[in-house]
Amino acid sequence: MDLKHYPIFLNLRDRPVVVVGAGKVALRKTRDLLDAGARVTVIAPEWRRDFEQLPVRRVTRRFRAADLEGAVLVFAATDDRQTNHRIGILAKSKGIFANIADAAEECDFVVPARVRREHVQIAVSTGGENPRYSAELRRKLEEII
Repeated sequence: MDLKHYPIFLNLRDRPVVVVGAGKVALRKTRDLLDAGARVTVIAPEWRRDFEQLPVRRVTRRFRAADLEGAVLVFAATDDRQTNHRIGILAKSKGIFANIADAAEECDFVVPARVRREHVQIAVSTGGENPRYSAELRRKLEEII
């Protein structure tokens, strides 16, 4: 068996994380990061209204390389393939782990499907190969717990 990913739960409390994009995917990732206590900066030229109520630093413009300074993680979740790819390359050059929403093969890490009940979390991952199957397993686990 050839596993591409090492399972880990990160403590992101008060750690700087950058999310590039302000669509549905970016919103979901931002909410999860806030739940984990991360200090989130979201960069996008346009915003979904849902972001207005979130305690994030909003930067209203296109992504710039300098936006990665000090970040421990970056999530590229724009609707522009070239921008997401560029973010991944820049992050790697700076030693920052990147999750590229539209290209699992470019990700340094994947975000697993999770089941959360009080102080218990169960994570399910197919290593980015089959997110639908991970989601199906998550739903089945939710029924069990």
